[in-house]
Amino acid sequence: MRKLWLIVLLALAGCSTGGAVTPAANVPAAPPPDAPRVVASGLSVPWGIAFLPGGDALVTERDSARLLRVTPQGKVTEVAKISEVSPGGEGGLMGVAVKDDFVFLYYTAAEDNRIVRYRLNGDTIAEPKVLVEGIPKAGIHNGGRLAFGPDGFLYASTGEAGERPLAQDPDSLGGKILRMGVDGDARIHTLGHRNVQGMAWDEAGRMYASEFGASSFDEVNQIVEGRNYGWPREEGQGEDSAFADPIVTWGTGEASPSGMAYAAGSLWVGALRGARLWQVPLDAEGRPGKPVAHFEETYGRLRAVAVAPDGTLWVGTSNKDGRGSPAQDDDRILAVTPRRS
Repeated sequence: MRKLWLIVLLALAGCSTGGAVTPAANVPAAPPPDAPRVVASGLSVPWGIAFLPGGDALVTERDSARLLRVTPQGKVTEVAKISEVSPGGEGGLMGVAVKDDFVFLYYTAAEDNRIVRYRLNGDTIAEPKVLVEGIPKAGIHNGGRLAFGPDGFLYASTGEAGERPLAQDPDSLGGKILRMGVDGDARIHTLGHRNVQGMAWDEAGRMYASEFGASSFDEVNQIVEGRNYGWPREEGQGEDSAFADPIVTWGTGEASPSGMAYAAGSLWVGALRGARLWQVPLDAEGRPGKPVAHFEETYGRLRAVAVAPDGTLWVGTSNKDGRGSPAQDDDRILAVTPRRS
């Protein structure tokens, strides 16, 4: 079994104390986006979206284990079906990221979750190399997002697989955000997470993550290397200064936040149970304004959110995941034009 080197940063940076999340007073209200354009339809649980340099996107389908290529004009072709994927519950083929001629996939295998690198050869992928294995898997809290940061490193979010103590265990990959190079060498970036499924960076390079709460509070956190985000000892705002507080919280019926992207001065967060697209405007210091909900109960459950090369947001519905009510043309990818505050 491949050896994985981990560095856990135990010297935690200073974290905020408990208290209500107060929107930054100097962030103006964000104008609403126009009605979305349907890019593609008839998909099945599109989980991740990553763009190629020419503007096409690679899209994962969680349950079918298909990796698709989707053009801005809506043409859908199958690049590969990943035979090693073992779908079940919230597991399957999930995160996708692209760097040069490499494609990175996060998927649930027979015994674990893992991150695998492939070489993109035209419309096919080849030369799989396992970068990380041994990430705890379960039918719930499976994490799964992949994204490259502005520092050139690949980041991965893992869930605690329903085993709460794993989030605080420095010897477990569960309940963490990992950082690695294109050849692997994964390190624990932050810990104390329940189930992060969205990661994004603003124009200043600050990192944010969206996280599912248990029964009280869903969260958006500003992510700082080495910090502990409190789960399972805290959910939402807390009183222990050893744990970082979220910058935004929602009741779990309003969000269940999954994919997230940054565009036009705001974070855009897909809500599953909340069935809406949340816009969180940020000021120049990364402080949040008042979150605004768009398309509430219009397109159903929203999961994948990514910024296209032309600046639009591609948003994937997730109505065929066993918890939604699919429309005739679901699942869809929608193109949303964001507007700056």
